[in-house]
Amino acid sequence: MKHPVFFLALATLALASCSKDETTGINQGRGIEFRPAIGNTTRAVETTNANLQAIHVAAFDKDGNFKFSDVFKKEADPSVFWTAAPNFYFWPSDGSQYSFHAYSPASTELGGTMTLTKDEKKLSGFSPAAGMNDQKDFVVANATGSKADEETGVPLTFKHALSQIQINAKNANGGYIFKVKGVRIGSVGAKGDFTFPLGAGSWTLDAGNTKASYQSEYDTEIVLQADAQELMGANGNAMLIPQQLTAWTPETDKTNTAKGAYLAVKVNITTKDGAQIYPAKEGEYDWAAVAVGTNWEAGKKYVYTLNFTEGAGKVDPEKPEPVDPTDPFEPGDDIVGGKIKFTVDVEEWTETPVDVEM
Repeated sequence: MKHPVFFLALATLALASCSKDETTGINQGRGIEFRPAIGNTTRAVETTNANLQAIHVAAFDKDGNFKFSDVFKKEADPSVFWTAAPNFYFWPSDGSQYSFHAYSPASTELGGTMTLTKDEKKLSGFSPAAGMNDQKDFVVANATGSKADEETGVPLTFKHALSQIQINAKNANGGYIFKVKGVRIGSVGAKGDFTFPLGAGSWTLDAGNTKASYQSEYDTEIVLQADAQELMGANGNAMLIPQQLTAWTPETDKTNTAKGAYLAVKVNITTKDGAQIYPAKEGEYDWAAVAVGTNWEAGKKYVYTLNFTEGAGKVDPEKPEPVDPTDPFEPGDDIVGGKIKFTVDVEEWTETPVDVEM
């Protein structure tokens, strides 16, 4: 995945320093503007040069004091600059540096509280949207610049602050047909704080260890083939908080009381001859799960491929205990057993004499 790159370009700049009625220090320069340049992407949910509408920028002087915060948007010709028009901001004429922290989208779209001050630069209480289709790609950047950068511009490189999750699946076993109508990312950290700038330790999960499951369901089933297929549906991939996952342990905790992480697909399994395998009722769908313990890092896309060729995973731990006596599937149990195998031995012919009277 390519990271989007923005350039803080400095057009004309004029800074007036006033003392009583006298004006001093006039800097005939250009206003602070932005020039975006973003690489191609593979998913519409990601932030791109085409779908990015605004960037939010906070500026601080050489002593760390807050100077301004504003929204910069595309000009009529987006190949030129982004501006905060009708507001304009200028470099200090003494040549000292400004430092910038920028992000997109707005904190009101992300959820949580954004604080950008001299003493704290943080998005607090962030939680991904419950529906995958509502989750946002959170991008951040930081840079420094001064009047010396008026003409060349200051590079402002935006990076993805979240982890992107994609789930694929395949089945090369001709004896079974797997039809999928949904995916679930189960029991992962769902609330945390992001501290600028992006780097080691930027994300901290909340002390209460809030967990949530995120899922996407659709009406038209996907029939698994030998080649992997995407299962995320029209909602797109998930955008979740970077974290070290603690895997579900179905061997000792079938109903997942410890809230371990897992992936699941909503599936209907039959033999190639049409016999119902899972769930118990013919034509219905239910969740098949597998534990995961990945360390999700910011700015990385994780593509999980579930291979049903030699198994079907375990019954989802979130399934209620079955009350129907004809339903043998309990949370955490294997959906199918091991491979059916035969040992074959052909007995030797036994000669049996038969006397026939003529």
